[in-house]
Amino acid sequence: MAFPERFSNLPEYAFPRLRKLLDAHAPGGEAIAMTIGEPRHPMPDFVGPILAANLAGFGVYPPNDGTPELLAAISAWVQRRYGVELAENRIMALNGTREGLFNTAIAVAPETKRGKRPVILMPNPFYQVYAVAALTVGADPVYVPATAETGFLPDYESLPPDVLDRVTVAYICSPANPQGAVAPADYLARLLALAEKHDFRLFVDECYSEIWRDAPPPGALTVAQATGADPERLAVFHSLSKRSNLPGLRSGFVATGAQSMARIRQLRSFAGAPLPLPIQRVSEAAWRDEAHVEASLALYQAKFAMADQVFAERHNRVSPEGGFFLWLPVPPAIGDGEVAALKLWRDTGVRVLPGAYLSRDADGQNPGRHYIRVALVAPQDELQRGLIRLRDCLYG
Repeated sequence: MAFPERFSNLPEYAFPRLRKLLDAHAPGGEAIAMTIGEPRHPMPDFVGPILAANLAGFGVYPPNDGTPELLAAISAWVQRRYGVELAENRIMALNGTREGLFNTAIAVAPETKRGKRPVILMPNPFYQVYAVAALTVGADPVYVPATAETGFLPDYESLPPDVLDRVTVAYICSPANPQGAVAPADYLARLLALAEKHDFRLFVDECYSEIWRDAPPPGALTVAQATGADPERLAVFHSLSKRSNLPGLRSGFVATGAQSMARIRQLRSFAGAPLPLPIQRVSEAAWRDEAHVEASLALYQAKFAMADQVFAERHNRVSPEGGFFLWLPVPPAIGDGEVAALKLWRDTGVRVLPGAYLSRDADGQNPGRHYIRVALVAPQDELQRGLIRLRDCLYG
């Protein structure tokens, strides 16, 4: 029996790959997991009571695009956070951002561009769903390095015009996963201008937008409004997973122009899975409440300060501009990220993710190969023990 060729070159996903690397070896100490970006701060107190009050909602089919109350709550949050007023026909509730990042490409990316096979751009390293979306819509994924030399953001403007003319979608993540770089407003403005010049859409993944070190990251919706960009050029994705410490809720939203949203909603009506009604009720409350977000941010900022203190003698500052990962270079004497991850596990019991598992070889280079990603999600005392062991093992 044949299988589709379009997915034949996908590498093994990062976490099964990590288990193969590490699990045959005993940990060299108390096991401390610093791999997956799963928030472990307390979830909001209102989740349980709202679920309990709405259990009967599991007995009915939920509204496909989101309840009017949920869409209103999202619209109000966008107004508070970004100063942008969005009509509810420009928003749709999602089963987390991954659904939207994938299905929006299917809904709006054309099959050809100027008679040629299309291109979808993505930073390298990147969130792996970007590449799968590109392959699904029959586009060539182009992995653009996001390295220290480019401020850990992809330099799409430097690509040749013949490549840019084939682009249908360009993905960007801000704050970036894994590096934590925040896209400045002028960078986003230039990308929107580039999209207009070469006729493509910009997909901005902002799921880490409420976790930041010094200042709230600029939003693409704010920049688009300020520059007068065509709303159809931009799709923005948000999630309650990181903002509200609710990764299991699988709740987020996409915002874009009304014409694009009509196509996204139509695809959802045929092939999507709307959020169960009780989940939508919890989501309404989460988007309306800021107190739990502020409390969680304070915990992350304390962790950022702690990480900087732990590494003060080896590095100037390691904590990110946003998000909750450390993106640490591996000392040349140790080797690459896989060698470092195996050494850490065998010598100390600390478990981290090799950077190469989040990136691809492009033009003979893998920009994640000599990095490790460290998630700052554990309780602070456990995290401090893990960071000290990591520092002493790799940088001592």
